[in-house]
Amino acid sequence: MAPQADDDILQGLSEAKRTEYEEKKETGSTTDEGSILNDGIHDGLTFPTEEEMATLRRVPDTIPWTAYMIALIEAAERFSYYGCQVVFANFIQQKLPAGSHTGAGGKLHQAGALGMGQRTATGLNTFNSFWVYVIPLFGAYIADTRWGRYKTICYSVAVALLGHVLLVISAVPGVIEHPHGSLACFVVAIVIMGIGTGGFKSNVSPLVAEQYRKTKHFIATTHSGERVIVDPTLTASRIYMYFYLFINVGSLTGQIGMTYAEKYVGFWLAFTLPTLIFAMTPIVLWAGRNRYTRSPPQGSVLGKAFRVWRQAAKGRWSWNPVTTHRRLTADDFWESAKPSNFKGEERPKWMTFDDQWVDEVKRGFKACSVFLWFPMYWLTYNQINSNLTSQAATMVVNGVPNDVLSNLDPLALIIFIPICDMLIYPALRRANINFSPIKKIAFGFFAGSAAMIWTAVLQHYIYIHNPCGEHVSTCTASDGVTLITSDLNVWIQTGSYVLIAFSEIFASITGLEYAFTKAPKNMRSLVMACFLFMSALASAIGEAFVSLSADPLLVWNYGVMAVLAGVSGIIFWFQYRMLDKMEDDLNAIGEGNYDDGRNEN
Repeated sequence: MAPQADDDILQGLSEAKRTEYEEKKETGSTTDEGSILNDGIHDGLTFPTEEEMATLRRVPDTIPWTAYMIALIEAAERFSYYGCQVVFANFIQQKLPAGSHTGAGGKLHQAGALGMGQRTATGLNTFNSFWVYVIPLFGAYIADTRWGRYKTICYSVAVALLGHVLLVISAVPGVIEHPHGSLACFVVAIVIMGIGTGGFKSNVSPLVAEQYRKTKHFIATTHSGERVIVDPTLTASRIYMYFYLFINVGSLTGQIGMTYAEKYVGFWLAFTLPTLIFAMTPIVLWAGRNRYTRSPPQGSVLGKAFRVWRQAAKGRWSWNPVTTHRRLTADDFWESAKPSNFKGEERPKWMTFDDQWVDEVKRGFKACSVFLWFPMYWLTYNQINSNLTSQAATMVVNGVPNDVLSNLDPLALIIFIPICDMLIYPALRRANINFSPIKKIAFGFFAGSAAMIWTAVLQHYIYIHNPCGEHVSTCTASDGVTLITSDLNVWIQTGSYVLIAFSEIFASITGLEYAFTKAPKNMRSLVMACFLFMSALASAIGEAFVSLSADPLLVWNYGVMAVLAGVSGIIFWFQYRMLDKMEDDLNAIGEGNYDDGRNEN
């Protein structure tokens, strides 16, 4: 079948091209750019010339069906993760309703269990976010060096299932009524779940994009007769757009269902249903075991990558930090680490790779440096995990669970991701506007900042419209349990969630794409883990702001987040605008040859 680009179906090879390909195949001749490559993956495809690269419109290819299978696994995992996490804030913060043995509040009362307050809820939620994004570093190392991505995912699923079982135990009647015992079981559960989730996350993202095997631009013709370039980078972007769509389908259904299960049945059901859905992932993993494209582990790649960096840094250090920075960031920094500079016995035995692999490592280090700004973005995003849920509880909900509003984020993503893929991005390409990854990430920071401005203004008016003023979260009726809320409708929060959703489309999805396309093939899990680790750093930094996550300082909390995201976006753009101009050159770096190091001394 011919690939699909935008709204057009690409025509297959012409008869002349098929004849040319057969002749090439019979003679076994190799070809260069602008001709037909015979490698089993790009068979019969014509590559563009430099002129065509500069003039023809670029489009993405179709997504392989195996990528959709992996995306389905991710959807189930996100259903389980977010379905549980969405009720964590109420489980920890709110008190067990009077007479309840399950934590359910029904129509009249707020669901709750442990009654430990907003700061404790924010702190444990922040720890959980930190933990699940630290573990990917270990999961990536194991996958790249020992087990491979598929096997690591399978083991991670088994560990996460154990954590889910413990989570259910922490909420069953008889346990939930004893806050200290329930809390201990809960903490052990999220630690074990984090190990499984972390090992899963660092490997499923590169595995889904690896299902598309073409790595070179090629020429195709649409039904309208337009000659276009099918761009593998745009295809990776499309894969991650729809991968993220599946993520949010899973998280949306999980969050909506579990908020009502928590409110009307109890936390035991809100933790059990995600566990049952997650238990389906091994079935899909097993069904596709012989169909997925897999990359085998290739030894200790990380150590060798740092050896390359140390080799390149030799002779560039100075007591003057300005001189050192200038030398370490020079354009020729990586040239001295290329094996071609060493002849005969001068070449170190550990250099079991070629020059092109050094270029891949160079590109991977650049990608990781881009990720260093993401903690400032994730600080903003993390507000929806706890603080915005707590804010909703201080407004008029009219029987709607306060944590159901967080579903506006995945709902907006489900709506706007296809719109971006099928309308906005193609329109920009037709208008010859290069909305590159660096530009998208910068726009993501600004959208996150706008979301926090909206939230800060809303919090200000909540204080004005509540009878307790700036102490809304502890404003209760005479029974000491029923919250007295402001007269503002909870749906005013919609702006915050929609703006956060747009920030995810521009920053988070693009970050996944950037981690995959810029990493060396045998370091994709590791570079992806570095990207995910930025969320862990954000959670660690977020612990410093926990003191702001309570009345009467919440306006300051959201205002600080808005400033951090906005200023970071500006600095990010000015620092990396040169990478924006180098995008095509970075993507053009092919796969280098690398030995797994088994002959290394």
